[in-house]
Amino acid sequence: MRTVDLRGVCCPANFVRVKLALEDFETGESVRILLDDGEAVKNVPRSLKAEGHQLLALKETPEGYFILDLKKGED
Repeated sequence: MRTVDLRGVCCPANFVRVKLALEDFETGESVRILLDDGEAVKNVPRSLKAEGHQLLALKETPEGYFILDLKKGED
């Protein structure tokens, strides 16, 4: 599973960056996204789901950031 690290990227730029990164993935491919706490972890998963991607897991790490696993939906 490839990883897109968006820690340190502010909203809404983090959503724009993940959309651009997802262009390099195939439909159905699993992707791991690293997100900061706060607005990022609230908004990015919701926006990705609204765009047709399947959220597989969202978990907080002991270091305080979040790991979002998803399966890329159709373009």
